[in-house]
Amino acid sequence: MASSTPVAVLLIAFFTIHLLLAPSTSAITCSDVIKDLKPCLNYLKSGSGSPPSDCCAGASSLVSSATSTADKQAACACLKSAAKSISFKPELAKSLPGKCGISLPYPISPSVDCSKVT
Repeated sequence: MASSTPVAVLLIAFFTIHLLLAPSTSAITCSDVIKDLKPCLNYLKSGSGSPPSDCCAGASSLVSSATSTADKQAACACLKSAAKSISFKPELAKSLPGKCGISLPYPISPSVDCSKVT
């Protein structure tokens, strides 16, 4: 039994080093994206003028939390999927970042290529 202890220590060390050296993956989830942008849903479907303040707060929170390329691509993919499943006014989605004073590196569109987002 004592001879298996060094093997266990080596395995733990190997996995720890592997985790530390592995490229980071997306930390943002679709549920995060949906939670942040849920206050925008009514506005995007039938709104006009300025988006509600809670919508802009959520959009700003999304931009703040999606800082890495992996996070931005994950957020883009979630928005792309949502854009395919809900009916919204494309002009409102396109103007949302500007009206909220934020910058997205991609359009909110069902046709965006999220693999090109950096």
